[in-house]
Amino acid sequence: MAAPHDDAPITASKRTEKTAQAAENITEPKGSSLVGQSVTINRPRHELYAKWRDFSGFPNFMENIERVEMIDDVTSHWAVKGPGGSTIEWDAVVTEDQPDRLIAWSSAEGADVPNSGRVEFRDAGERGTIVSATILYDPPAGIIGKLIAKMFQREPALQARRDLRRFKQLMETGEIATSARTARALEEEAA
Repeated sequence: MAAPHDDAPITASKRTEKTAQAAENITEPKGSSLVGQSVTINRPRHELYAKWRDFSGFPNFMENIERVEMIDDVTSHWAVKGPGGSTIEWDAVVTEDQPDRLIAWSSAEGADVPNSGRVEFRDAGERGTIVSATILYDPPAGIIGKLIAKMFQREPALQARRDLRRFKQLMETGEIATSARTARALEEEAA
């Protein structure tokens, strides 16, 4: 029996016209490098959308986000860890918002890393919801910057996969699994 939807990210398609279509679906495209990731989360669309729409909560599950400050209903200021301990900052504007379906954004002019993208929420039947992120970005310093970011595990393709996995853990279990020892565990060991 065939599944009604393919939950693989559009950027994984071997058909180049589908990949090009993914970039065209972004409302105000900024960037030349395309990243796409999808994950199926066993929660209803409205819960996932509501959690995602609270951008200030991103540091709770996005490893490289230092902070997101809301300026108004559609504009936010982002601070993200960059390669070598640097911080990259920009303002972003929500360009499309369809409750329980999708959120799209584009960086404001003058961003350190021009970027844009969209996150879509689709029903997956009894399995929950398919969350798909499609991101366009221009790495600082071009291809060399992209290679450096990859070396330091700060490249958006790597981060998107990890962040969606952590979002899934948070939404399904209420916590994010980690192998890092917590301050509490260290205190208990010292006692």
